[in-house]
Amino acid sequence: MKITGVADTHTALWHVFDDARLSKRAKTFIDEATIAAHKIAVSVISLAEIVYLIEKKRLPEAAYDELRRALADPEDILQEIPLTYDVVEAMRSVPREAIPDMPDRIVAATAIYLRVPVISRDGRIRASTVETVW
Repeated sequence: MKITGVADTHTALWHVFDDARLSKRAKTFIDEATIAAHKIAVSVISLAEIVYLIEKKRLPEAAYDELRRALADPEDILQEIPLTYDVVEAMRSVPREAIPDMPDRIVAATAIYLRVPVISRDGRIRASTVETVW
């Protein structure tokens, strides 16, 4: 199955919950990937970030459960991608000054490693040299 993009944490959640904050361009990108029977990657770091944000009361408990349910469903567009040595190596090409948040750097590095764009609203990711869709 071909991977055509990497969703950051917010994008993955907004897709799962059909949230209007997902931009039209991002939604179209995901819809076109669905039609083509491709996958959108979600770095495992996004799951860790969601746990952290739930603990800080910034996300509801359902956020983790619903994303895990989507990732476990082989018919869903989203596919979990592990944090591997190769992704960590790609992270070395993402300057901390450009993307200082470690989960965001890992998401960006995952996209670089997979040679696909990041689907993200994050201003720092979009201002970096990493290809983005928003």
